[in-house]
Amino acid sequence: MVSISGSKKLKRQMAPQFWGIARKDKRFVVTVRPGPHKKSDSVPTAVFLRDMLKIVTSLREAKTAIYSGRVKIDGVVRKSLHHAIGLMDVVELENVSDIYRLVPSEDKLLKPIKIKESEKSKKIVRVISKTTISKGKLQIGFHDGRSIISDSKVNVGDTCLIQIPEQKILEIIKLEPGCQGLVTRGHNTGQIGKIETIEEGTFILPKRVILSLEDRKIEIPADIIMPIGKEGPIIQLK
Repeated sequence: MVSISGSKKLKRQMAPQFWGIARKDKRFVVTVRPGPHKKSDSVPTAVFLRDMLKIVTSLREAKTAIYSGRVKIDGVVRKSLHHAIGLMDVVELENVSDIYRLVPSEDKLLKPIKIKESEKSKKIVRVISKTTISKGKLQIGFHDGRSIISDSKVNVGDTCLIQIPEQKILEIIKLEPGCQGLVTRGHNTGQIGKIETIEEGTFILPKRVILSLEDRKIEIPADIIMPIGKEGPIIQLK
């Protein structure tokens, strides 16, 4: 059997800050393998259990939990130490009552929060691509690597509330003025505000959004905004 290309480890000094690992411990740490999220915007399953949740104390214990099928991500059992867990992913652990969702916060790019049992089958995903295929249907690509074929009318930048793991679209949230938007990256990560206006992109400038926060208005690229509802978040984000 051939091995999958790419290194399975990363120097600790090069790991993202939000992983929460000790910098002066061992030289290397397990890394993210190619998968649903970008390497810079995700955390490997082993690091998530050991360093973010701290429910295991060593890599050996993390291996035992993962290889025995005790970890579910978005309702699917994942048995890889290197599986990428990223924005809006829902994590369940066997024999642990708490259920977690990864969301951006004001101090971290990704932070696990505890959610209710009734919310574990719901997830918000951002539309990053759409392609018209046969019979007028759309193939829709989302930020977490998944894609579905649907008759739903969506645009790039909109978000969908989906049921996991079935991938059924429950609701579509349009990127439009008056909607609540969550900042997913950058200096204002984790901030939620009202979308005032949307500026179309030009040859040198990307599509931009004017977002009204509590005491100020900011102009940021549309690709780091995630619509989350009309009056407020339609799922738990804090």
